[in-house]
Amino acid sequence: MASPNAEFAHYCCELMADLGPCVAKRMFGGWGISTDGLTVAILANLGDGEILWLKANEETRPRFEAEGCARFTYPVKGQPKSMNYYSAPADAMESPALMAPWARLAMEAALIAKNAKPVKKRTTRPRTPSR
Repeated sequence: MASPNAEFAHYCCELMADLGPCVAKRMFGGWGISTDGLTVAILANLGDGEILWLKANEETRPRFEAEGCARFTYPVKGQPKSMNYYSAPADAMESPALMAPWARLAMEAALIAKNAKPVKKRTTRPRTPSR
């Protein structure tokens, strides 16, 4: 798996400017794209060139599939594994205006995922009365 370059990562941030300030950070041989501390996309080359993969979920997945977007799938010990990321539609890669609705879907999925994570309860030890 080849690593996407920084120039492409910054271009993808420009495309997703509708979401607000975007940060591209190196991550697992590719890049993570985040805004407001939420990962909304990843960049990875799975053998077909550099691709922007947008975060999806149960609600947004049908929109990506209807557009013909590929699901992020990679081999693990000879078995295909996938993540809830879909390739950005080809036309959306042309301008921030065309990317805006897709970027908002990715942000929606990221927010839902963040809010769905269970909050860890602090365990407290029972107090023993002081003597």
